[in-house]
Amino acid sequence: MSESSSLQHKPPYGMIAVLFIGAFVAILNETLLNVALPSIMEEFEVNATAVQWLSTGYMLINGILIPASAFLIQRFTNRNLLIIAMTLFTAGTLLASLAPTFGILLGARMIQASGSAIMMPLLMNVMLTAFPVEKRGAAMGTFGLVMIVAPALGPTTSGWIIEHYSWRMLFDIVLPISALTLIFAIFKAKNVTPQRAIKLDVISIILSSLGFGGLLYGFSSAGDKGWDSPYVYGTIIIGVISLISFTLRQLRMDDPMLEFRIFKYPMFALSSAISIVIAIAMFSAMILMPIYVQTIRGISPMESGLLMLPGALVMGVMSPITGKLFDKYGARTLAVIGLTITIVTTYYFSKIDMHTSYANLVWLYTFRMFGMSMVMMPVMTNGLNQLAMKDNPHGTAMNNTLQQVSGAIGSALLITVMNNRTESEATKLAADAMANMDPSAAQPSAQAAAEIQQQIINEAMLHGINFTFFISTLIATVALILAFFIKRVEPHHVDSAKENVAVDPAKVATE
Repeated sequence: MSESSSLQHKPPYGMIAVLFIGAFVAILNETLLNVALPSIMEEFEVNATAVQWLSTGYMLINGILIPASAFLIQRFTNRNLLIIAMTLFTAGTLLASLAPTFGILLGARMIQASGSAIMMPLLMNVMLTAFPVEKRGAAMGTFGLVMIVAPALGPTTSGWIIEHYSWRMLFDIVLPISALTLIFAIFKAKNVTPQRAIKLDVISIILSSLGFGGLLYGFSSAGDKGWDSPYVYGTIIIGVISLISFTLRQLRMDDPMLEFRIFKYPMFALSSAISIVIAIAMFSAMILMPIYVQTIRGISPMESGLLMLPGALVMGVMSPITGKLFDKYGARTLAVIGLTITIVTTYYFSKIDMHTSYANLVWLYTFRMFGMSMVMMPVMTNGLNQLAMKDNPHGTAMNNTLQQVSGAIGSALLITVMNNRTESEATKLAADAMANMDPSAAQPSAQAAAEIQQQIINEAMLHGINFTFFISTLIATVALILAFFIKRVEPHHVDSAKENVAVDPAKVATE
């Protein structure tokens, strides 16, 4: 069956709806627990390093399994994969809700992650298979609602729940939704994606796990342990060596686990580069805003989450609209406008001070999210459109993996920039305070000295946050420059019987 003919049937909206709900709760669950970590530390009497593994471990499992999703999607039916993914996620959620010890809770999170890691690539691949190219923009725009809104809603939702209920309620709310999704998948899900009889290369799995897992762990730990920690540079070195070995092995294989040759297509390679840069820039607000709002300004976690809620809602509303605009105008126009808005608002974030009003922060953050809503999915969809259907699993797996890795790297780099700038500014402010002190004046009381010290710390941290937002502005500018090279893709259709016929990728991209 040819690629074009496979798209003539009516899209399986029921199957897509099940995948949407499953992916939404899976991604929501990734950020849902962050606000609850202090409560979990108190109940199980564990330190911050241990409890952070509830988030780090979840991300690591995603980083290990997502690259393997290309193999899974090609080898097994989408129905069976969906049922397995939702079974794992539901079982993990139930176990987490009842967990009597921290070890069991951590294990439950790992089980959850093993299910959620399959959901995103599976959903993207089903949508690429189910919709013709001229309608993919609107479809993927709706998909963007899941990818962007779910993690943004996590902190707000969990902040309200933690204020009123136990942290276990976070899992109790997700459990019935995931269970109903599983039941619906068992009875209603249909097969959409084609299968191929390919074999799993165990060495590739090991190298992929060490490569992506090492990079994710190393960069994620850098902000906490410091770059001079052997746990950090050791795992990064292992990750880099394993990833190079994994890549070389894939390029030598006729049927690779993850196809790196898709980067020969210029628009896919460009979309991947832009997505990496955007992911790094996007993490600046996600990391820096809670620090500024809660630590420096003393605003409650609940109000901090509410500050980001309008931005999440705007992205949710804009995602389907952006998808339709993409179908009409292409990715370049949307990306240039969206990145311009993102750059301007990020620059204004580098100018916030101790007296910036809550309302101004809400508006600034909301407009920034509005800009980003016009970039992510159009750029990604334009790149995926250049791939043949047989390469869709590899394209979706590669995109999701690169976002995970670039997010971890971006977080580590931005935290490092902020900490270094904060330390240097604190030293400078302390020296200035000492120089301006009158030697003949009475020494300040212990309380007054503590207040002065706290003021210096807050001012230094604010300076570090401002500088990091400025660096993020420069990073986003790189994405804007790259966006001018985007060309609208005229996809090729490859017959499944002729999948190995060479296609000149340079001829696929047209103005």
